[in-house]
Amino acid sequence: MSSWDIAITIGAVVLGTMATRFTPFLIFSKTSKPPAIIKYLGAVLPAAVMGLLVVYSLKDVTLWTYPHGLPELLAILALVVIHLVKRNMLLSIATGTIVYMLLIQQVFVK
Repeated sequence: MSSWDIAITIGAVVLGTMATRFTPFLIFSKTSKPPAIIKYLGAVLPAAVMGLLVVYSLKDVTLWTYPHGLPELLAILALVVIHLVKRNMLLSIATGTIVYMLLIQQVFVK
């Protein structure tokens, strides 16, 4: 890509990000309450997104070949334990990611 193409791409990404960030403030005023569907989606979507990420992360795990899903299982166990102890979502996700990366790069090397 040329410098001009890179600049256009970065500009498009910035505009898209700004549009998605500012649109809710333009649609919903500070004085009115958001519609019930928006409140409902705000309540259920975080859990749905987490479930989707779990399914996506585990979709290619094969239990029949080495390492038989052990890195994934151990990383999930570490994530769950840290979350039950600390109740911090970011710490839990970071712990699971770090444990998984260490396992696949240091322990379960093919």
